Formats: sequence, structure tokens, C-alpha cells
Amino acid sequence: MPEPTKKEENEVPAPAPPPEEWSLGESPVGEEQDKQNANSQLSILFVEKPQGGTVKVGENITFIAKVKAEDLLRKPTVKWFKGKWMDLASKAGKHLQLKETFERHSRVYTFEMQIIKAKENYAGNYRCEVTYKDKFDSCSFDLEVHESTGTTPNIDIRSAFKRSGEGQDDAGELDFSGLLKRREVKQQEEEPEVDVWELLKNAKPSEYEKIAFQYGITDLRGMLKRLKRMRRVEKKSAAFAKILDPAYQVDKGGRVRFMVELADPKLEVKWYKNGQEIRPSTKYIFEHKGCQRILFINNCQMTDDSEYYVTAGDEKCSTELFVREPPIMVTKQLEDTTAYCGERVELECEVSEDDANVKWFKNGEEIIPGPKSRYRIRVEGKKHFLIIEGATKADSAEYSVMTTGGQSSAKLTVDLKPLKILTPLTDQTVNLGKEICLKCEISENITGKWTKNGLPVQESDRLKVVHKGRIHKLVIANALIEDEGDYVFAPDAYNVTLPAKVRVIDPPKIILDGLDADNTVTVIAGNKLRLEIPISGEPPPKAIWSRADKAIMEGSGRIRAESYPDSSTLVIDVAERDDSGVYHINLKNEAGEAHASIKIKVVDLPDPPVAPTVTEVGDDWCIMKWEPPAYDGGSPILGYFIERKKKQSSRWMRLNFDLCKETTFEPKKMIEGVAYEVRIFAVNAIGISKPSMPSRPFVPLAVTSPPTLLAVDSVTDTTVTMKWRPPDQIGAAGLDGYVLEYCFEGSDNWLPANKDLIDKTKFTITDLPTDSKIFVRVKAINAAGASEPKYYSQPILVKEIIEPPKIRIPRHLKQTYIRRVGEAVNLVIPFQGKPRPELTWKKDGVEIDKNQINIRNSETDTIIFIRKAERSHSGKYDLQVKVDKFVETASIDIQIVDRPGPPQSVKIEDVWGENVALTWTPPKDDGNAAITGYTIQKADKKSMEWFTVIEHYHRTNATITELVIGNEYYFRVFSENMCGLSEDATMTKESAVIAKDGKIYKNPVYEDFDFSEAPMFTQPLVNTYAIAGYNATLNCSVRGNPKPKITWMKNKVVIVDDPRYRMFSNQGVCTLEIRKPSPYDGGTYCCKAVNDLGTVEIECKLEVKVIYQGVDTPGQPVFLEGQQQSLHNKDF
Repeated sequence: MPEPTKKEENEVPAPAPPPEEWSLGESPVGEEQDKQNANSQLSILFVEKPQGGTVKVGENITFIAKVKAEDLLRKPTVKWFKGKWMDLASKAGKHLQLKETFERHSRVYTFEMQIIKAKENYAGNYRCEVTYKDKFDSCSFDLEVHESTGTTPNIDIRSAFKRSGEGQDDAGELDFSGLLKRREVKQQEEEPEVDVWELLKNAKPSEYEKIAFQYGITDLRGMLKRLKRMRRVEKKSAAFAKILDPAYQVDKGGRVRFMVELADPKLEVKWYKNGQEIRPSTKYIFEHKGCQRILFINNCQMTDDSEYYVTAGDEKCSTELFVREPPIMVTKQLEDTTAYCGERVELECEVSEDDANVKWFKNGEEIIPGPKSRYRIRVEGKKHFLIIEGATKADSAEYSVMTTGGQSSAKLTVDLKPLKILTPLTDQTVNLGKEICLKCEISENITGKWTKNGLPVQESDRLKVVHKGRIHKLVIANALIEDEGDYVFAPDAYNVTLPAKVRVIDPPKIILDGLDADNTVTVIAGNKLRLEIPISGEPPPKAIWSRADKAIMEGSGRIRAESYPDSSTLVIDVAERDDSGVYHINLKNEAGEAHASIKIKVVDLPDPPVAPTVTEVGDDWCIMKWEPPAYDGGSPILGYFIERKKKQSSRWMRLNFDLCKETTFEPKKMIEGVAYEVRIFAVNAIGISKPSMPSRPFVPLAVTSPPTLLAVDSVTDTTVTMKWRPPDQIGAAGLDGYVLEYCFEGSDNWLPANKDLIDKTKFTITDLPTDSKIFVRVKAINAAGASEPKYYSQPILVKEIIEPPKIRIPRHLKQTYIRRVGEAVNLVIPFQGKPRPELTWKKDGVEIDKNQINIRNSETDTIIFIRKAERSHSGKYDLQVKVDKFVETASIDIQIVDRPGPPQSVKIEDVWGENVALTWTPPKDDGNAAITGYTIQKADKKSMEWFTVIEHYHRTNATITELVIGNEYYFRVFSENMCGLSEDATMTKESAVIAKDGKIYKNPVYEDFDFSEAPMFTQPLVNTYAIAGYNATLNCSVRGNPKPKITWMKNKVVIVDDPRYRMFSNQGVCTLEIRKPSPYDGGTYCCKAVNDLGTVEIECKLEVKVIYQGVDTPGQPVFLEGQQQSLHNKDF
């Protein structure tokens, strides 16, 4: 048979016109051809369409369709049809295969329909349809099947064109009988043998279908093709008077006779089989009877089924021989068999032929032996055996054998061997955490299943199932309470179970994990306590509560116990102070006992403290003390709240919102002269106590604060003068005066310096011995008494103090002091020194003439004054300050400036074209200041109107250009210093004539300058720190021509249409503004400039800092200190 993969052999690139006999197909040829052409033009999904083709009987052919999947999200749906409606998906089998593949690189689906061992009835019109969502595409094509011979055998038409039945060798062939009109088949009585070919030859074409259906012919197309060939008018042969029949039929092992009659007996005859000449033998016998030529074939076999023809001269005639195999009979029937599980079973039968083809069935399903099959078939001549190795109960069934001529069946019964229990399972009681081992032994080495409480047991790391021969074990490590239950072992295939009951016991345990380390439970007085203690134990233990050897009963009562399966609860409905104490819980079961003690502490509000005592009073404050309460409520005192009120008021005011930990407190911000009372609240973890009794009334009234800034004003040999400032706080009692006191060094006796109160803040202590040392203090006095004294920090020596002189030259006088002529000069030079120093002024080493310069001296400074300065006042002024033998000097430079004089001379050096070269000499008088420049003017001789040509010119020569041709010019030059231009100018003596004879003016030729320039950053970006919440800017400057395009990037990502950023570019200065940045705005920013000549980038780093102020607890900012911060730039 040809290989299914040989597609090139039968594939046809383009559809060919169908032959005439195809007109009996499902649709007219022309209509199908038009559909195919339309499909080729309107194709939506097909990339390659299936093409019609031709195949010989018995060969294979493949049709291919391809669909492009570029725009498809899932696989398209493809259907193959024969005719108009018959779906071929239901006909797939050994003669029809449908395949599909997908090429990922080209994204093309390939769909194939392969027809294997084609038959004549497979010919016809086919259609391929592809569907994807709302898209649809269809293509029609034709299949033509040619016979290998051109003659029709003379055989039984009903057997030749009848469909094969189920269970035959050709089962699974394509069956297109569904295309015929379905009619009810009626049973007919047996009729005498009828030659159907004769009926068809003599019938009308409209009666063909009726005759075929009446005589059981379902391959209508093949019958019609063969009938057409039979109707062909044979040409009269010149060599043969009588030719061979179209076909012959013989049974296997029989004898067949072929006979032809020649028109000329002298012609030589040759016989051929499938194109090979037949030689005489015992099988092939030739006879000659006159004009008859006869061929006998003895003992016909299936290999003799072929085409035969005979030649006489140049002519030949042919026929077909059909060899029919006789049916194979079952000569020895199958017998019913009984076996045990695991045994080898053989089923035997005998047939009429050696090595015959038989089929075995189990309960009507064919048994197909193979390497993985449990069934094995052995053939010994006519005997056939079905062998089952290791039979199981699943092999119990009805087995049958079928041949072409008969069948036989028998029942196989597989039973189990009797099972004996050698060691049964036993009930077990184990402690929690121990190993559980269930063991049993049975008589057979078979598997089984373990169940617990009716559910299968699943193996795990802790649970293992062991099977060794006839012994079965279930081992559970570290037994848990959940492992308790009813276990059953059930051997496979037997209706036998081995039960065992497992109990897991556990000594009682009291779980106190939820309590404190000392097992203390605290409850607030008046609240309900429900103390639930988890317990464990198997079986559940009994719990007994007790206190002071007195059991607490279950049931009703303010204090009672409650029991639950996994806990025991102590209930106190309304807790009282007397309920505090130690409570005991005892657990007991058959596995043991457990004891525990729990301390219950009932806490309450503390008692109120006793009335506080005010120990000290100030102007707006007082100091109060108190004792802790006698009972703290069973919980430590956490602190106190203090309240106060005016004596005449009933409204108390809380003074502290944070607990006061001490037993002293200083209330403040009271009004002087008003009577107050205070009281105390004690606070523990439970709450606030009742208030204490109020304290005795008290009135705030206090002395002033000490005087301030006590200093020594002056010291002589017998007196000391002190000065001070008034107190910072005077209070409601006011200030009556001051008392100044002193004492000698080494003595504690303070002597008053003034007998009566003084109002002034300065006083001189007199009659002091020379070279003595005294300490000084001062007090402020009011109605409340004397304030705290203010002490001078060190002893004072009663002796005149010599202070070396120091001159304090102002900063602006450390440089040359410059003034214009006529302006006033007024210089103040401070100095220090005691006693009063002697001052001496000199100018350039000579005493100053006081008639021209006024000098005024005081104890702390000296003033030099000049009403109208003149240039003669310029010079170096020396000041000398002398105290005793100490001398201090200083110098001041004074410069009086005026306008300079004009240049000494101005000359015309050269005249050419429109240009004049001038030179001049500096002025004799520079105005006592440096010459800063010159101003040059020109005047036409005709008008003598002066025009400025050059200003602020520093050189002493210049070239005057662009003069008018034909004019005559004079020039003059002004000198300039810091005071301005000179009052007069020096003019040239000669004039400059700009000649015009023979002058041809030519416009200068300049080369165009190329201003193109690649981008270049003239000012780079700098790394920047920013404050979160305040706008930050990044600046740089760039140059380039043509104007470069500016792009800003953050972390290599271009900033586009982001409202948090604003970008500016003005006169080459590029600015990126970041609005209210946050920490995640930090990163690397880049500015990129691009024009036609190049690209340049520059980047910087931005770090955004968040400043917190006033943090109460770590990690919790109270407010952001951003309002007083400014943005700073700094290089990293």
C-alpha cells in the first residue's frame, strides 16, 4: 500500500475538468467550478486552498488548506464536507485522517485531509469551510478515482457493491451511504436468483436508484460507472469470433475455465496474467478444440485473483478473475473455565483452517494484544489459545472467538483464594506523644487499605504504612489526640475487615501562657472578672477551684466556677477589695493530676490625700507640699493633679495636665494681693481619687527681683562710684528705693553706704582708705521687704586706675580720606585712656595751625574740622595720645582734589584720506588726582561748532576717522579725573584739510563671517540641595548658532507636559523650576542642547531634604520647619 506521507504523487496543482461520468455526483460540474472560482476571488482567510485531484483505486491522496493566523487571537474552526451537507469529521478512521499543525515562525495553520486506499465510491465533490468569529471562507474541490482495469467482472453485483458490516476486516471504511435518501427497509420474502445486471441494462436511468436499493446495492456511484462501461458498444474483432466474459468468479481451491473462439485457427494465442505470460504447468492447462482456445486454472488461491488477457495477432481481450475465500468454521468450541486470582488461564478453540485469522472478544469488545497488554494469543496450526497471566477478578467475563464462518463463546470465572487471619489487630491505649503500632498478619501476600473512622488513611512524615509479605503495619509516630479513633484494615479483593480501637490519653495540663510571670490577674473593683484557664488532657479532666482551703462550687453565687471541655473558668460578678488573694485550681483524670495557683489582685481608686500646706509665697507663685494618701487602691500612685481657686470663688481650675510625680508643687501666674486656696487629687492606674480638703487661704505678695547690671562707674583714691539698672520685676508692691552696702575684703560685716533710701541708680561711696579692697552689693526695697542682693562679681581696689591710651580709628579713615575743594571736613576720632590723656596733632610732622584747622578735644574723642577744604590741606595728619608714660599714635591721610588743567599741547601729526592723527601731552596740573581719560572734540572751520568725537580716552594719541571730504577741521582735547573734565581745553594751532582731488572712494569688501557655532554651555549646572515644599530652580547658560533646542531630563527620562515642572529659556539662560519638590523629586537632572552642528549635555544632582522641628516622639514630626528656610546651592 502506498505510504500516507507521499503527497506529491497524487497532488494536482490546479483542478482539471471532471469526466462525463461524474455528472451523477452531488452537484453539477459547472456550478461547482463557478463556486470554486468565486471562492478564489473572495478569499478572506485562506492562504492556500485545497485543489482537486485524481487518484487510482487503492492509493492515497492528501488535500491541504492553510490559514494565516497573524490577526487571529485563537485557532480557527475548519470543517470538511462531502457533497452539500455530509460532515467528514464523523467518518475519520483507517481510510480517512484529519490533521492540523501550526508553524510558529510563520504563524500559519495547516489543515490536512488524507484519504487512504481510495475506492471508486470516494469520488465526488468536497468542500472545506473555515470560520473565525464573524469571518467565513469556503472552498470546493473534486476528487476523481480511476480503476486499475477497464473491464467489468461478471460477479454478483449485490456482493460487489454492498457495504461491509461491523466486525469485518474492512470495517472503518468511508461510508457515504448517508448521502442517499433514507427509506424504511422492508423485509421481503426470498425470491429466485435474479440477474441484476440484466435488470439495469434494460431499465431506465430514473429506475437505477430504485433497483439498487431493492437489491441492497449501496455503492450507487460505482455501480453506475461499471454499468456505463458494460454498455459501451464493443467493436467487432477480426481475430476473435468469441471473446472472454467480462469477469469470472471461483471459490478458493476450485477450478476455473477461460475460453475464446478464434476467427482464424491458424493464429497463435498467448495468455497473460497481470502482464506476464503464462506458461503451461500442472496449475495452468491449455486445450485446443478447433477454433476454441481454453485455459484451465487448477486449485485457485487468493493470489490468482487478478486480471487476465489473451492475445491473437495484434488484438487482445481481457477479463477479471475473482477468487472467493471459503468461510472458516469453528470446529471445537470454547469451554467455561473457573480459576483463582493470580493463576494462569488458557482459553482454547479449534478452527477449520490452519493459521486462520480469528478475533477474540471480551464482553463484546475486541481484545488487541500488545507489549503492554495482559492478554497473549498463541496459534498452533488450527488451534488458537487466549492466555491470561496472573488472572484477577476483573478478568471474570464472557470471552468469545469469531471467524468468517462462525463463532464460539464461554464464561471465565476468577475467584479469590480463601483468606485466613493469622494475627488480628488489637485495641491500644497510648500516651500522647508515644508511638502507635497496629499490626496484623494474613495468609496471603496481598495489598490492603487502612481506614480511620471510615476515611482512608493518608501517609505522611508521621504516619507510615508498612507491607512486608503477609504482615501489614500502621505506624504513627508522636501520637496526637486526633489520632484516636477506629482503625480498620481491609485486604484488597476480600470482603474481610480487621478492626482495632485506638485511645490516646494525656495527663492533665494547666496552660497559664496568657498570664504574667507571677500568675497575677488584676481586676478593677466593681467590675466582673471572668478568668478562663485553658486546660488539656485526655480524657477531659475534672477541675476544682479553691481559696484558703475552701472549695469554690459551680452554679450560682457571686464567686463561682464553670467547666468546659477545653477550659475552666473562675467568675467573680462584682469584684471587691476583699476578693484579693491566691486561688488554686486542681485537675485530675485517669492519666494524672495538675495543680496551679493564681493570684487575683482587686484594684480601686486611691483615697484622697490630706489637705496640702503652703510653705512659701511669692508675687505670683507659692510652694505647696502634701502627704500621699493612706490607701493607694492596690495600684501604685502615678501622680497628682493640683487645682486652685480664689477664696471668694467656687470655680476650681486645674493647674497641671501632666501628672505631678512629686509631693511638692509650685503654682504660678496668680494675682498678687488676692487670696487663694489649693487642693490635691491622687491618680493611679484605675483613675482619679476624690479631692483633698482645701488648704488654708494665702495671699501672693513678693519683693522685687534683684537690681541688674551692677558696675563700677569710677574709682579714686578715696571713693568708688557704682551704677546699676532697676529690677526686671517690680511687682504690685512697687519700688521704694535702693540700699547700697559694702564690706572690706576678709570681713563679713556689710556696711550701708546710704543711710536713707535713694531713688537714683548711681551712688558714690566716700571716705574709703586708699589701697583697700571692698565688695559691693545693692538691694531693691518695697512694701514686701528687701529683694535679693545684686553682688559685684570681684573686689574693687580703692585707687586711681591708669588706663593705657588707645586710638579707635574709624574704618573709613584707614584709607585715604578724599574730599573736593570747597567741601567741609569733619573727622571724629574716638580714643580711650585714664586719667584724661594729652592730645597732640601734627601735619606732615609740623604743628597744625589752629587758625586754619579747628581742633576740639573731649574725654573720649577728638574732632578735626575744616569749614572749606583747600588743596593745601592735603597731607598726612598724625595724632598722639599720652597718659602718664603710655603713648599711642595714629595717622590719617587727607587728599583734597580738584579738576585737572588742560593738556599742555595738541598737535596734528598726519592727515590722509578721511583720517587725522592727533597727539598731545598730559596736563601740568592733574588736580591732585590721577588723570582718568581725555575727551576729544572737532569743529568745522566754517561753523566752529564743536562736536565730541571720543570720550574717556586713556591714551595721548588718537586717530579721527570718517571726516567729510573737502572740509577743514580744528581739534581740542579736555583732561578728565575723578572730579570731571578740565575747565579749559587745548586746541590745535593748525587746521586739518580733508582733500578731495583725485580721490576715488571704493566701498570696502568684507568677507561674510560665519556665525554658526555648535552648542556649548558657558555656565554649567551645579549640584543643588532643596527644601521640601519650596520651589527649586536649576540654571545654566548655553550658546550656539542656530539657536539650539533645549531638552530637560530627569534620570535619563525626558520631562514632557509635567505640571510639576516649568522650563524657561531667555537670552541663552535655561531655567528648570521644580514646584514644591518632595523627596522623590531628587535625582540626576540633565539639560541637553541640540542644533544642526552638534549635541551637548550637562547634568547635576538634586537632593530634596525634609526638615522637622519639635518632634515629640521619634519618627513623628509635629510641624515642618520650612517657612524660615531658604534654598542654597552647594557642590557635592
